Amino acid sequence: MEIKHNVDKMKFWTEVDGYEAHVAYQLHDKGLDIRHTIVPTEIGGRGIASALVKATYDYARANGLKPIATCSYAVVWLQRHPEYQGEVGKDFCGENSCAL
Repeated sequence: MEIKHNVDKMKFWTEVDGYEAHVAYQLHDKGLDIRHTIVPTEIGGRGIASALVKATYDYARANGLKPIATCSYAVVWLQRHPEYQGEVGKDFCGENSCAL
């Protein structure tokens, strides 16, 4: 799967079987905050969300930005990957939430 980055729209995205999945982020306070992760149910369960979040946080680290998560999926991802030394965003509202 090819993951693309649209810097102007602040999102990483990919297309699988004709469906677009993406991660949207914001930059603030020397951090990159994943605000939401969207994977249509038609292509769910294939590791697409994980690959998108990883690509986004790899970009953050390569650019000296702190990985931050407001999206609940990204929060769980960071918990599973402590090597990224990320943190939960101040706008995080709990399980199954995002900042749409």
